[in-house]
Amino acid sequence: MDENDAIASLAALAQPTRLATFRLLVAQEPEGIAAGEIGRMLGVVQNTMSAHLSVLTRAGLVRSERRGRVMIYHAELDHFRAVALYLVDDCCGGRSEICAPLLERLSPCCTPATRHDP
Repeated sequence: MDENDAIASLAALAQPTRLATFRLLVAQEPEGIAAGEIGRMLGVVQNTMSAHLSVLTRAGLVRSERRGRVMIYHAELDHFRAVALYLVDDCCGGRSEICAPLLERLSPCCTPATRHDP
């Protein structure tokens, strides 16, 4: 993560609809959600929603996939985690106890299911 990537990501989130969109996408992981449904849930018309999704995509915070005729959007959680870690990279000045609670909160909230072979 470099400074320009962090700035682009933070700028993309510095708008109420885009912030709400990103938070909605985070809540919908890993399934994702259709663009039209995002707009409906947030009360945003299609062309405006499309513009917001484009900004978030260019900033690396969102990705899309085509399923038939529908575009499904996903939050790029790894990218967002990288932005957050970039912001606090040097926060503790060598005293890990200062940043440990924050870094713990940034760790994935759900651990992947482990496979148990019979």
